[in-house]
Amino acid sequence: MATGAGAGVGAADMAVAIGLGSNLADPVHQVRHALGDLGDLPDTCLIRHSALYQSSPVGPQDQPDFINAVALLDTRLAPPSLLDLLQSLEQAAGRVRRRHWGERTLDLDILLWHDQCIDLPRLQVPHPQMCRRAFVLRPLLDLIPAATLPDGTRLQDHWMAVTDQPLRRLSCLKEDQLAQRTH
Repeated sequence: MATGAGAGVGAADMAVAIGLGSNLADPVHQVRHALGDLGDLPDTCLIRHSALYQSSPVGPQDQPDFINAVALLDTRLAPPSLLDLLQSLEQAAGRVRRRHWGERTLDLDILLWHDQCIDLPRLQVPHPQMCRRAFVLRPLLDLIPAATLPDGTRLQDHWMAVTDQPLRRLSCLKEDQLAQRTH
C-alpha cells in the first residue's frame, strides 16, 4: 500500500488532493459545480470528495464565510497542466483576484500530489498553508484518516493545532455523492 496522501484508501492510494473554496455567488453551488467540473477534466477522474464545510475567512474579516471541500483525483496530467486547468475553471466561475486572502467565487488548490514534493515557480506541493487550515485538514482527514505528508508526518498530528478555527459540516452534499465510481 502506498504511503503519503492516499494511505489506507484503496483505489485512491495515489490520489491528487484538491482543495475547493468559495464565498461569493452562491458558494454551495460554486463548489458543487466545481466538483462536477473536476470529474470532466481530460485524463482525470473524481475518485472521492468530502462533504461541504462552512468556515470563517482567513485574512480580511469583512467578507462572507467560505464553503469548502476536498476532492481526490486520479489524473494522468502533469502538475502544471492540472494547475492550468484548475485556473481555467476558476476563471470560468468569474474569479477576480482583488486582494490577498479575499473573497472569491472559486478557489481550487492542489494540496497533495501522490506522495511527492513539488517546488515550481507557480506551484508548491504540499500546499504551503494546508496544515494551518481546519477547512483543509478536516475534509481531507474525513476522506483519508491516515493521510501523511511526503515526509511521513501524519496530517492528524496537525489537526489538534487548528481545532479552534470555526468549522461547520453542512448536510447539503454527502461525501462522495458526486464521485465517479468507474474510470
